[in-house]
Amino acid sequence: MAASTSVKVVLLDIEGTVCPISFVKDVLFPYALRVLPETLKTQWNNPAFAKYRDAFPAEYSSSRDALEAHVRDLMQKDVKISYLKSLQGYLWEAGYASGDLKAPLFPDVAAKLSEWRHKGITVMIYSSGSVAAQKLFFGHTDASPSSDLTPHIADWFDTVNAGLKTDTSSYETIASKHPESPPAEWLFLSDNVKEVDAAIQAGMRSVVVQRPGNAPLPPDVPQRLRVIETFDALDDI
Repeated sequence: MAASTSVKVVLLDIEGTVCPISFVKDVLFPYALRVLPETLKTQWNNPAFAKYRDAFPAEYSSSRDALEAHVRDLMQKDVKISYLKSLQGYLWEAGYASGDLKAPLFPDVAAKLSEWRHKGITVMIYSSGSVAAQKLFFGHTDASPSSDLTPHIADWFDTVNAGLKTDTSSYETIASKHPESPPAEWLFLSDNVKEVDAAIQAGMRSVVVQRPGNAPLPPDVPQRLRVIETFDALDDI
């Protein structure tokens, strides 16, 4: 990383970047489906649950069975839609609070977040998961001594308040929310090459993160982009 232009903002992806890419599909999704039937049974008429239920189209929100079937269908197809994400966040919140769920970070992540914060580097998150789900994730990690890493994070972005992660305009939108730091002072870290390319097109710096469990990168990627396997490789920012 060129020392002539210092990094002022680190923008982080989550899956495959700070935690194993399998966490959502192998842990979070099955948990949501496991607790869904009992939640619908016990919370259906609870006013606190109503906003999640009523966000679904009317043909599903009028029946517990119809809503459950629709949720299972959407999750099987990995459809990313806001009302499903909101319900998932509601289900996961109870799991995090009970200790049934804990976000597994790669070993270098918690210390590096703390280091960046103390260096005066602002850390933000940009994930396809909802902002609510992001805050649950970072608020209930397996880090020690403190499992709550949200104090290290200054802002949160998802596909609702920023846009699709492969669109250059999304990174322009994010940067525009913090005009005190021009795009050249931002560093976006992600396992997704298309996202990295989009961030670079928006004027940011960006690095591909290749973690254990991630899909192999195409042969040309290391030739045209910087690739790291740990945040500890970023001691030059």
